[in-house]
Amino acid sequence: MSARVLLPWTDIEVPEGIEAAYYDGLGAPPPDLDAVEFYVLPYDRGPEPPKLIKELPSLRVVQSLSAGVETLVPLLPGGVRLANGRGLHDLSVAEHALALIHAAQRDLPRWFTQQTRGEWVREHTRSLADSRVLLVGYGSIGQAIERQLLAAEAVVTRVASRARPGDAVHSVAELPGLLPAADIVVLVLPDTPATRGLLGAPELAALPDDALVVNVGRGTAVRTEALLAETASGRLRAALDVTDPEPLPSDHPLWTTPGVVITPHIAGGSASFYPRAKKLAAEQLRRYVKGEELLNLVER
Repeated sequence: MSARVLLPWTDIEVPEGIEAAYYDGLGAPPPDLDAVEFYVLPYDRGPEPPKLIKELPSLRVVQSLSAGVETLVPLLPGGVRLANGRGLHDLSVAEHALALIHAAQRDLPRWFTQQTRGEWVREHTRSLADSRVLLVGYGSIGQAIERQLLAAEAVVTRVASRARPGDAVHSVAELPGLLPAADIVVLVLPDTPATRGLLGAPELAALPDDALVVNVGRGTAVRTEALLAETASGRLRAALDVTDPEPLPSDHPLWTTPGVVITPHIAGGSASFYPRAKKLAAEQLRRYVKGEELLNLVER
């Protein structure tokens, strides 16, 4: 009997009566996958696992473990449903976003460098408490970040694609009037035509001196050359988990620009992700077998 589900891990609970095959995205996929109906994509394994989608003639559902699925949509044959990993990365990304902010505000790179030299030179730093934070992208990840910001006693202004006055959420169209009052801007955005280049030279110029730009969504939301110009001059600072291009070339000047902290797109990959991802995959398989509505379906 051919496999009916293709999974990235062997310890996902599979409903009785369903045969599973396993593909971790690192080696070659298993043979005889013509009967696969449900494919749980390996997480963070590069471009090869999505290419398998077109090789599965019986495919009905693709379950991504990422929140952003914009690159998968064009790969889906007609009639194949796509579910994303909404909720899986909320706490991981929120933790990392706060770590980036704290690293920048409390000047941790400076102290780490001093440690390597055995220097004891003290100076007061910026703080997150009482900082005015513009949170751009108010989905589940943005809301998780907000909870931690509020716990740190920051002052948060919410921004989403559309205004929601009842929830005190501003629209992206209001950014020009909001940026001049922001000490910190946190971007939690997907890569879409509407978000690409959202912060370009005019928007960055509207930020006050010494403001911090934090990006944990997609690198394309910020015009890299404009950000480099502002940070290289020392007027703005940045803390980035994502960049454009990505990976950032080893000789790119952002790496060595003072006031810029960079991590290699790892905000969503903490230890808390994996048990949550396996639990979601098991629940989706249960729903699929029972003919119930799947979670996190993406409108195409």
